[in-house]
Amino acid sequence: MSRPTIRGYITLLSHIFLLDELPPWHSKRMKRLVKTPKLHIGDTGLASSLLGLDAESLWKDRATFGRFLETFVYQELRRQASWHEDAVTFSHFRDKDKVEVDIVLESRGRTAGIEVKAGSTVGSDDFCGLRKLRSADPKAFVAGVLLYDGETTASFGNNLYAVPISHLWS
Repeated sequence: MSRPTIRGYITLLSHIFLLDELPPWHSKRMKRLVKTPKLHIGDTGLASSLLGLDAESLWKDRATFGRFLETFVYQELRRQASWHEDAVTFSHFRDKDKVEVDIVLESRGRTAGIEVKAGSTVGSDDFCGLRKLRSADPKAFVAGVLLYDGETTASFGNNLYAVPISHLWS
């Protein structure tokens, strides 16, 4: 397919709320950023059906489960952000070395990063992308949060936290 045809399909699917385009975050301080938007299929049930996945097979395919979980968290954060008086913009961070942050939120000159992990344990290495985002704009960076399938909230240094996904609702 040609690039204009693909763009037309993406636009159509976005207009009927089946696809969300998450734009790339950028900074004048970093030259090696990837500027490609990230696509989220808004209806993970439809995506599962199209891929022939049921709950059991999705649970076994942790990579796909992780992508669906990231989409779910992104949609939940967008819903919750719509309740705030101040506008919140959403983007994602990825550099040429494939270091990334799943979701970047910005509001009133402040930046926060959200990383989503389907696993129940976290380590210092899981914060690599959040650290890089923090170094890209240290004055604006207020927090980096790794949402994971665990039960304990823990600090990983200078405004970096591991937080259970369940805290999105509590």
